[in-house]
Amino acid sequence: MKVFITTLGCEKNTVDSENAAALLKQAGCVLVNDPEDADVFIVNTCGFIHDAKQQSIETIFDLSRIKGDSKKLIVTGCLSQRYAKELAESMPEVDSFLGVNDYNKLPEIILGSASDRVFCSNSPKTYEELGGRVLSTAPWTRSIKIAEGCSNVCAYCAIPFIRGRYRSRSEESILAEAKALAAEGCKELVVIAQDVTFYGRDLGLKEALPALLKKLCKIEGIEWIRLMYCYEDEITDSLIQTIKEEDKICKYLDIPIQHSVDHVLKDMNRKSTSESINSTINKLRQQIPGIVIRTTLITGFPGETAQDAKELTEFVKDTRFERLGVFAYSKEEGTKAASMKPQVRKDVKERRRDRIMELQRSISLENNISQIGKTFKVLVEEPDDKDTYIGRSYMDAPDIDNNVIFTSTRPLQPGSFVDVKITDAFDYDLCGEAVYESAK
Repeated sequence: MKVFITTLGCEKNTVDSENAAALLKQAGCVLVNDPEDADVFIVNTCGFIHDAKQQSIETIFDLSRIKGDSKKLIVTGCLSQRYAKELAESMPEVDSFLGVNDYNKLPEIILGSASDRVFCSNSPKTYEELGGRVLSTAPWTRSIKIAEGCSNVCAYCAIPFIRGRYRSRSEESILAEAKALAAEGCKELVVIAQDVTFYGRDLGLKEALPALLKKLCKIEGIEWIRLMYCYEDEITDSLIQTIKEEDKICKYLDIPIQHSVDHVLKDMNRKSTSESINSTINKLRQQIPGIVIRTTLITGFPGETAQDAKELTEFVKDTRFERLGVFAYSKEEGTKAASMKPQVRKDVKERRRDRIMELQRSISLENNISQIGKTFKVLVEEPDDKDTYIGRSYMDAPDIDNNVIFTSTRPLQPGSFVDVKITDAFDYDLCGEAVYESAK
């Protein structure tokens, strides 16, 4: 049986798809990259916000048009977990719906032994391992999931009732997978979870993340370790010290703070305050020279006033984040924020988002100009043109951040590292030239 898998949404979904692919391969299925060659289509969906849900639905319909009568279409992931009953009633062209806890049922569904059409189990109480992974992207950068679910219950977020409460993965399992990824050519390990900094807290452990990171740093072959989705209120002195001391840990931290005004943060059910956010950012910048801080913000949250939006914009102007993304608030069914009043008009929250992103563009350009003349270690991603390559420095996470576009007098292989001297800067990307010992 030939199977085509398409994945939407975040890196956590990508890991789930790779786990599912391993299960299917073990069952004798053949994975294909072209849906035209497949007997079975699997759409691993995202159901986090409106735009993501819309993209998932469009992808399902696109594949249903080429499905015919002899092929199977299976929908998995967050959208399926959240709306299984409604989707099953409205999409007769889909053969099966699986939730986020049911990937292990894929072999029996595809091979024809399953009798049900909808499989949406409740979240388990502990982290469940799915086994191996069939890697779907370039081997040199790999995400590793250290937990599942979330216990923060932010007012705007549906993840806790899609993915369940926070469940830490065992340190032994994480280290074993990291070693296997390194053996397959992983150079950059991206540590992910819904909240990376909560790792081990559900098990009653303190400072489990710094302890894990120190062990990951000892794995031969891995040169960069990058932390994503770190909640400000859980960034401890021990974590800061570990990032500072360990050379392999990128001096880069993704901290999704969402807002800077106290009453909005309180309404969002966030644990941070304006004071704590500023204190943590200042501490990070003081103790870790050169650290790059990425954040995400939400504009137009229910009850956000024009003054709140102005204060958020001023906060961005003053803080000067190196990397920043902004989302207009998405009203999600079942969340506390969905019933809050007043709801902000769509055009207003989008205008507030665009205003901050325009400001961030100028901040990003100024930050980039300050890098001209400096030399950075760059991970080569792909050739761009003759003698020209695209890569990333420690300052940029894959897929979401900036690139370094540079020339080289020597041929370079994707996945290798090279020193690049920055010679020019744009709003987001940097330009440079590879430098070698003999040329210095």
